[in-house]
This record gives sequence, structure tokens and C-alpha cells, in this order.
Amino acid sequence: MSQSDTLKNQMMQSMRRLASSVSVVSTTNGSDRHAMAATSVTSLSMDPPSLLVCVNKSTAMHEVLDEGVDFCINVLSQEQAEVSSACGGKLKGEERFTVGNWKEVDSGLPYLADAQSIVMLEQDGRYEYGSHTIFIGKVKEVKNSEEINPLIYVDGRYTTTAEAEEA
Repeated sequence: MSQSDTLKNQMMQSMRRLASSVSVVSTTNGSDRHAMAATSVTSLSMDPPSLLVCVNKSTAMHEVLDEGVDFCINVLSQEQAEVSSACGGKLKGEERFTVGNWKEVDSGLPYLADAQSIVMLEQDGRYEYGSHTIFIGKVKEVKNSEEINPLIYVDGRYTTTAEAEEA
């Protein structure tokens, strides 16, 4: 194994230890809806309020976002692991919208109505790096649920930070 392959493998093992909240990125190009599970969503700035998401260039989502369309970050709850799986590759294309409570704003942008947090974003920049592109979104609207029960992904499996309810 080359030094580069060894370093890549070590990095992958390191990232398995980095627990991340699971989100679904959703968008439309006006004719087709797209959704993709993502753990690489990060707050970028509070002035202006903005987020970033890293998207692999080989995905269908990348092709659409590369056109400059607006997008939505749907922060999932523990009960939405099935939505994450569907949007993480289990289902393809429009089939992904058969799992979960999907709605659309007037522009056709899809969102998960029962997500823990829904962040509508206007695309405001992109930066290519290696196999991915970092897409920046300026926050247009936020809807938060009352309950905080995040779906977390770590070491190849789902978990949560929520405390167990007392019987």
C-alpha cells in the first residue's frame, strides 16, 4: 500500500469517529426534484447568516447545484433514519420523495415538513476542492420544531444525543 493510500485509509478511519448531525439537502432545477443525505453541513457565518454543504462532484445533486439553484437543508430527527437511508443511496431520483413528509414552497423547492429544522437558502457561492464542491447558501428562512432529537451518524451507524424518556 502506498503512503498516499495509507493516509487516505487513516483519514477515513478518523472521520468515522467524527459524529455528525444528519441532514438532507433538497433542491429543484424547475423540472426535477433532488434530495441527498449529508453530514457535511456547517454553519458558515451569522453576518450574513449562511451555511455550507460539501457535495461530491460525481452526484446528481452536484450537477443541479452547479447550475446555481437555491437549496434547502433539512436537519433530521432520530425518527427520520429511513429518510436518510432513502436519500443516502437506497433510493434514486424521484423515488427518494416517497419516504418522508415532503412539501414544496411556491418556487417548487422541496422540504421535509417534519424535519427538526428547515433552512431555506439562496445559493451564494461555490468553491471546488478535490473531489467535492463547497456550496454556500445565504439563509432566506428558518423553521425550527420544538423538539430537539437529532439523528447522528458515527462509525457507520445512526444514533442520537437525546436522553431516553423515563417510563
